[in-house]
Amino acid sequence: MTGLEGAANAVTAVSIGLAARNSLHTWWTGMLGCTLFGLVFLDARLYADFTLQLFFIATSALGWWQWRLGERREQAPVSRARRAQLLWMAVAAALVTVGYGSLLHQLTDAWAPYVDSAVLALSVMAQLLLMQRRLETWPAWLAVNTLAVPLFAMRGLQLTALLYACYWLNAWYGWWRWHTQWRGGTRGAA
Repeated sequence: MTGLEGAANAVTAVSIGLAARNSLHTWWTGMLGCTLFGLVFLDARLYADFTLQLFFIATSALGWWQWRLGERREQAPVSRARRAQLLWMAVAAALVTVGYGSLLHQLTDAWAPYVDSAVLALSVMAQLLLMQRRLETWPAWLAVNTLAVPLFAMRGLQLTALLYACYWLNAWYGWWRWHTQWRGGTRGAA
């Protein structure tokens, strides 16, 4: 483990804990953590995960802006995604996994390009659902973490693998907490 991997995990752990609590502060802490993780993944030749960090930085800025607008008016409540939206997202994730995985396999020295691409595709899906405060973000994060833990462990990123296992547990907590808010119609934390 490097100091950079440790810092990336520490900052990201705070961000993910704040997401489960439905806190606005998840976004800026996430941007910082993603910047650090981008450097970690680039060094580990996990190029899809590096690309994913760039996506997370951009969408975190957008998510922060969207959630802040809610703070000025009425914060959007936790809601459910439509089945058609979930189906479209699942198909898109599968296509991105195969397409980007193939590109990485053929054009780079990427390690486990298809699993790495699946983590990217499912993370994009989960992030888009998170930005909309959709309850289904949490099962998507469970899928991401289920794939990411062994991927990172096999690349020697033991701390990252351990923390992603904790994020897997956090996803269960987030799912429970957001489900409770959705059932009760509450707005959640700011």
